[in-house]
Amino acid sequence: MNSQSIKVFAPASVSNVGPGFDILGFALHEPGDEIILTKSDSDKLEITNITGDGGKLPYDIEKNTASVAIKSLMDKYEIRVGISVEINKKMGLGSGLGSSAASAVAAVVAVNELLELGLNKNQLLEHALAGEFVASKAIHADNVAPALFGGIVLIRGYHPIDVIQIPSPEELYCTIIYPDIEIKTSEARAILPDSVPLKDMISQTGNIASLIYGLATSDYKLISRSLNDAVIEPVRSKLISGYSEIKKAAIDAGALGSSISGSGPSLFALSNSEDVANKIAVDTKTVVDSLGIGSITYISKINEAGTKILG
Repeated sequence: MNSQSIKVFAPASVSNVGPGFDILGFALHEPGDEIILTKSDSDKLEITNITGDGGKLPYDIEKNTASVAIKSLMDKYEIRVGISVEINKKMGLGSGLGSSAASAVAAVVAVNELLELGLNKNQLLEHALAGEFVASKAIHADNVAPALFGGIVLIRGYHPIDVIQIPSPEELYCTIIYPDIEIKTSEARAILPDSVPLKDMISQTGNIASLIYGLATSDYKLISRSLNDAVIEPVRSKLISGYSEIKKAAIDAGALGSSISGSGPSLFALSNSEDVANKIAVDTKTVVDSLGIGSITYISKINEAGTKILG
């Protein structure tokens, strides 16, 4: 490649996907983040510009998800080269759409390409996770892995991490309803219970197993029956104003199912028709507007490519 600069896009992602807490996620086509890396004459890694964050993100390389991910990779392979980092946030912070994961993923893909390291995605994954840890204070790959690999991703285990890509139904659409509320991932994790009743565990494992089977076989009726979360949604939904009304509007509009994307406040709704996906966007936005809350909606099929190099 022998270039002095590179720009990389990493997509937003829906994580948890109903009953799949910390183990299931999929990539969207929009929104996403852009990272621009440029070789510099110094021997330092530094962040030179951040846009789209409203001044909220740190320039300290020890605290920003993108630079921490790059530093993790460079430290492991004992790379000493000057790199300046520009971060263009194209999605809301604390949106539940994997904003921190997107920046971390774009960063490691960019440095791999810029320095012609030849690392594969599995090798890049651990460093993107190091960056994500800064934001969430936990190791979870259900945003990072979809953004990096693309498609629908199952995290079978974390010790060691085992990523499995699930086939995507051809006509599966996702509508995102993003209310103008900020929820920090670390805070949303802090309110979760340390243990769950056995009956909830049985319900949760049954639903995640059948959801994965439904996705792999394009069984939309089974997907619909399986998009139920007995453990996380009842707790986190309390953080989202009008949650039950928004979800009801999505279901009434024809959604296969709807739940919280990641830590929220975004909701996702799945459907098997672009027309239905559009109706869900219109009807749910009407509900959010009636609550006096601003919102953004997105409609996307599953992004099979994941991260991409822009130039």
